[in-house]
Amino acid sequence: MKVLVVDDEPLARERLIALLGEIGGAEVVGEAGSGTALLEAAPALRPDVVLLDIRMPAMDGLEAARHLAALDAPPAIVFCTAYDEHALAAFDVHAIDYIVKPVRGERLRHALERARRYSGEQLRQAGDGAAGRQRSHLCARVRGSLVLVPIEDVAYLQAEDKYVVVHHVGGDVLIEEPLKDLEEEFGDRFVRIHRNCLVTRSRLLGLLRTTDGRMLARVEGTGTELEVSRRCLPGLRKLVKTL
Repeated sequence: MKVLVVDDEPLARERLIALLGEIGGAEVVGEAGSGTALLEAAPALRPDVVLLDIRMPAMDGLEAARHLAALDAPPAIVFCTAYDEHALAAFDVHAIDYIVKPVRGERLRHALERARRYSGEQLRQAGDGAAGRQRSHLCARVRGSLVLVPIEDVAYLQAEDKYVVVHHVGGDVLIEEPLKDLEEEFGDRFVRIHRNCLVTRSRLLGLLRTTDGRMLARVEGTGTELEVSRRCLPGLRKLVKTL
């Protein structure tokens, strides 16, 4: 069983790796100090199980677990944390087990036995997990790797067929999430301007009427003017007045 150890404290990683060395059949294939580092490493390392801390800088373990669901073969997740208050949220993202530090060898062995019986389908169902928790990043799968886009870098989201195109400061990527779900999760950050488009509120510069009577939205950081639907126009006009 290939194991990836993720914790922002080096000593905690060392202890887990030492414990794993005493458990037959467990092979440590790597370690990471943050949720973002985990997502960068996981596609190449292809671990069977991830021992994952929760409270980490930049991206916590709960969000990282949600993003791992984008992999073709998601690993089993065992949370190893000093805090017991996140247990409910952990199982919302279909964690296999939840161990409170200090981690004991026999407890870890039991968790790995549970992971051996794990089916990756459980984590793929975690897209709706951690309800109410707003992510700090969107995650796209590009040529076998996971690409993270900070929400603060997104200019607008546009639905195209079964995908949503994330237009951000570094370019654009495709994600397989319904626009409606993104609007529900990030409603405080985005405003709908059309049935197929959400624009970041803080990047909305204003409205422009064309000679043929259409209304377009001007978005900061893009050279694109986006069409506004009649249904969305009244609310958008109110928002523009407050900018």
